[in-house]
Amino acid sequence: MAKKENKPKNSKTAGTGGSDLISYVIKKQESITRKDIADWKKAIQEATRAENPKQIRLQELYNTIMYDALLTSQIGLRIDKTQGADFEITNADGKLDEQSTKLIKDLGLYDSLSEIIIESRFFRNSVVEFAYDSSGLLLTSLIPRKHIVPDTGQFFGDLGDDKGIYYRELPDFGKWIVEFPIRPDDLGILNKAIPHILMKKFAQACWSELCEIYGIPPRVLKTNTTDKGMLQRAENMMRTIGSAAWWIIDTEENFEFANPTNTNGDVYKNFIQLCNNEISMLIVGAVLGQDTVNGNRSKEEVSEKLLESVVLADRRFVENCFNKIVMPALCNMGILKDGLRLAIRRETDIQDMWKMTYEAAQFFDVDVEWIKNTFGIAVTGLRTFGVQTEMRDKDNLDFFV
Repeated sequence: MAKKENKPKNSKTAGTGGSDLISYVIKKQESITRKDIADWKKAIQEATRAENPKQIRLQELYNTIMYDALLTSQIGLRIDKTQGADFEITNADGKLDEQSTKLIKDLGLYDSLSEIIIESRFFRNSVVEFAYDSSGLLLTSLIPRKHIVPDTGQFFGDLGDDKGIYYRELPDFGKWIVEFPIRPDDLGILNKAIPHILMKKFAQACWSELCEIYGIPPRVLKTNTTDKGMLQRAENMMRTIGSAAWWIIDTEENFEFANPTNTNGDVYKNFIQLCNNEISMLIVGAVLGQDTVNGNRSKEEVSEKLLESVVLADRRFVENCFNKIVMPALCNMGILKDGLRLAIRRETDIQDMWKMTYEAAQFFDVDVEWIKNTFGIAVTGLRTFGVQTEMRDKDNLDFFV
């Protein structure tokens, strides 16, 4: 088969796609062998070397550790809280542009891009290519991260190539191809999680082996091994011990269960818990909802506040990336007008706001339409009192006079 030429296509007109870098990606089977700390050190050396750096090993390690359930759930929690936030598109005057807001929501760009933007903080980089499909729908394709070298700005369709495409120099960069910012010396948050997850997997494997060996006490049968008949009968008996309820043995034979080890796996359990705590502190800033033994309400409330501060930082990062990178790109493609901005609406505590509204209503007039829109209460107007109430109040006044 002829090898694809390592050269991007010419830029296409709006409505048909861009340089189509994603089509030059040659997929190869990733190694599924067991990873250890030595692999992590080699990956860092490969990604940070002065000449011809590549992050193939590093990104493969990132993909491997993403199979950890706790890590996946913690990253997903941060992404979900940002994706679940409401947003609006405003014009240069700060007024809501309902048509553009509806368009972004219908295209699903906020959900797909906000996930990729947040992931760039974990995986070190995210390069996205826009293109239209056959039905005219705008698609966002994440270029596989191990094919990207952010330090040099190169794209390698074939991981075995020595020369790549400088994607930042392409005419479609900033239009059909966008890259979300990274810190040059930062290898991503996942780089700090690798040792904890690798050691956690090692502890789980050891604990599993302990359960396999000592979960059921070893069985010992003493018999005359020189007698082939007795030896064969003993082997058959030991082989069927799981289903047989009783046996008949010779007077010279002795059957017993060996004494199991005194350990119950606490050393592995504590080590795994330590790794889980370190992962949670790294990803969400707190050990959130995991410690069911020593947990309490005040601790969980503090952890929730720490998580909210992390989520607010994610939303600001997503908002800045949209306004500095995504919105100008969509404008260059002719999808949106110039001067539009995306703003994520700030969440408010409804209970605290209702309390403040109730207290303020004792002294000030509150806008009825605002109450409807904020609390969903269909207020029809001010409450009027009946004749009986008025007469009762009048009688009470006459009594005091």
